[in-house]
Amino acid sequence: MHKNTLITNALIVNEDSQFTGDVLITNGRISKIAAQIASPDAQTRIVDAAGSWLLPGMIDDQVHFREPGLTRKGDIHSESRAAVAGGITSFMEMPNTNPLTVTSERLEEKFAIAKDNSLANYSFYLGATNNNLDEICKLDPKNACGIKIFMGASTGNMLVDDPQALEDIFANAPCIITTHCEDDPTIARNLERAMARWGRDIPLEQHPLIRSREACIKSTKLATSLATKYGSQLHILHISTLEEANAFSALPMAEKNITAEACVHFLHFDERDYPRLGNMIKCNPALKSADDRNAIIAALKAGRIDVLATDHAPHTLAEKLDGDYLTAPAGLPLVQWAMPAALALIPEHEFSIEDIVNLTSHKVAERYAVKDRGYIREGYWADLILVESGNFPKIDRSQVISRCGWSPFEGKSFQHRIACTLVNGEIVWNGEQIIEHHGGQRLQFNR
Repeated sequence: MHKNTLITNALIVNEDSQFTGDVLITNGRISKIAAQIASPDAQTRIVDAAGSWLLPGMIDDQVHFREPGLTRKGDIHSESRAAVAGGITSFMEMPNTNPLTVTSERLEEKFAIAKDNSLANYSFYLGATNNNLDEICKLDPKNACGIKIFMGASTGNMLVDDPQALEDIFANAPCIITTHCEDDPTIARNLERAMARWGRDIPLEQHPLIRSREACIKSTKLATSLATKYGSQLHILHISTLEEANAFSALPMAEKNITAEACVHFLHFDERDYPRLGNMIKCNPALKSADDRNAIIAALKAGRIDVLATDHAPHTLAEKLDGDYLTAPAGLPLVQWAMPAALALIPEHEFSIEDIVNLTSHKVAERYAVKDRGYIREGYWADLILVESGNFPKIDRSQVISRCGWSPFEGKSFQHRIACTLVNGEIVWNGEQIIEHHGGQRLQFNR
């Protein structure tokens, strides 16, 4: 480890401004930001940004890293490696592992695994069930990123479909509630109709009709009504429809109890891509129409959707390709190209670089009250990425770091690449390879 690292000649993007300058990192934290900084000593590591953007690293508020129990698909070590290559310096991981993360003991077991294995900073959600209200009530808000409710079909006992259980959770949750909003009875009826027509040979193009917009809208309305009734802090994940995208407020984050998230794959794919990519882009909620995709992008730009995440959910290629509609699992591996995919909003949809930093770092830190991260500020941890612009080659499967070994972005080229990722002041990605340093820290929260 280096006591001091000096980043020079950077175009620093932070808090809605850009300026050229240097950043000095001491013992993992940003100690000075100035137009020009002299090296403190001969042992200082110098990183010449050569005019590249210097951004706060992405805080991804929704990933599935599959540990424990599903590690054939990925684990905290393998997927955090892919994450830092994609510009993610902190992640918040979901509870539908095996065993499920629905008790404080299971939660702490995951923190212990990450302490020894994660290259990025980390936190974990406590999962809600129909019968673990006691666990939810005793959760210390400073110990975990939030509570996750699956209000749609999910793994194991994690579907919360008891109306009284939902009422009790929203009434008593000690911290932010995040929801996967799809109405399970609606999905079940749609699937029954599809099987009556096609049997097991359901075309994938039926996926957004089975996991329909009506299912999403109905469940989102239920979640928002409960949050309004009880004054809960609610964050709705992976918005997938025009109606949902247009339903949220564009007020500043500090004035909202209810916020929303979009995911990068909903910016780059829609139902027109099913014939080409098939089960490789099967996900829940389903990718829907081009109009839905455009509405999500517009809502991000307008501030109705507040943050951008991945919902990284790796499955092996055999699991994706060898099954039929009913057996092929839902989810995409996305972290390795998370920031390049987000930055594509700049040339493709006229976002500013400041917009992207807000969506991937500042507003995530604000929504979750993350302590000392998400900004380039003196005294904050040095979670930073250098971003280069240019004409880069198409993504090839041989580049994939995630254990699953494939990416839905294969064959696509982005105009930005991550040239360097620093987590707590240490370089973990140099633009070409991972630098193994398991120095990720447990996220702290100002709650």
